[in-house]
Amino acid sequence: MNKSGGCLCGAVRFDAANVPDTYGICHCELCRRWTGSALLEVSIKTEDLTWHGADNIAVHTSSGWAERAWCKTCGTNMYFRHTKRDKWFGSTEVPLGVFDDPDGFTLTHEIFVDQKPDSFAYAGDDHKRLTRADVLALNPDLEGTK
Repeated sequence: MNKSGGCLCGAVRFDAANVPDTYGICHCELCRRWTGSALLEVSIKTEDLTWHGADNIAVHTSSGWAERAWCKTCGTNMYFRHTKRDKWFGSTEVPLGVFDDPDGFTLTHEIFVDQKPDSFAYAGDDHKRLTRADVLALNPDLEGTK
């Protein structure tokens, strides 16, 4: 499916092709601090994203293997992206809330669930829940992640 979205003020917009109908949740400390909650994200191939107003995007290298971006004007978080050529390189994690129409997505997994605050709860039990150790076992390159 194709989707579009953008930031709060409209200075940054995007069009996305081949958007999956699934999303995941990350509870790592970096995502919690970046979002103020948990990162609910849709993983889209980087080449399937077209950004408009890219000069309004600020980027922060948040680790040795990833970057996070937001609108310089309003501060809306726009994406998380692996920069290291690891098994997750080539995708961009777009927050669910920045899509113009965030309906129609199904939760498939949560990661860093051992770092999830006990006050966070999501409906349903039919999705994977991975601990920090589980995530690092899948990708040892992430060692050092909070």
